[in-house]
Amino acid sequence: MIQPNAIYRRCPAENSRPNVLIRELTPAECREILTRNGFGRLGCARDNQPYVVPIYFAYEPDHLYGFTTVGQKIDWMRRNPKVCVEVDEVSNHFQWMSVIITGRCQELRNTAELSAERLHAQQGLEKRMLWWQTAFAAKQQPSRRESGDPLFYCIHIDSMTGHRAVPDPVESSIGLAHGAQLT
Repeated sequence: MIQPNAIYRRCPAENSRPNVLIRELTPAECREILTRNGFGRLGCARDNQPYVVPIYFAYEPDHLYGFTTVGQKIDWMRRNPKVCVEVDEVSNHFQWMSVIITGRCQELRNTAELSAERLHAQQGLEKRMLWWQTAFAAKQQPSRRESGDPLFYCIHIDSMTGHRAVPDPVESSIGLAHGAQLT
């Protein structure tokens, strides 16, 4: 049965690996993944050079909040606030979900004007275990040239897409998705 909005990945006939069905996630499914997870990868760029780092985040509709110290990613995001974030859940090579967000980063500086949003970001992040860990680890690096002052930021979400991979249902029903060989 061909499913709408699905892409079938076919392996060569001599390959005994199962085929994988990849389909788009709905916006609601993307939001569920972001709500369940608090860890992802932030991508930013400067002078056509990409940079990807792990981050902890708190998700709210239309926003991701993060915490860090000043360093390369902040330097780059100050020059180019356009960013992306990838969040995934991987069960195995044939079952995974991935969400990609694009948006604009706003630094939540320690000012009276932004104090309420900084507090809101901190309260959202505190609900996540280890929310401070990547910033703390970066602060421990002896080569850091900047102060370790905490910095909160908000990513205003412009777009969100996601995909899910599952074993082909036909092959699963005959056991091929669990490592059985074609005869």
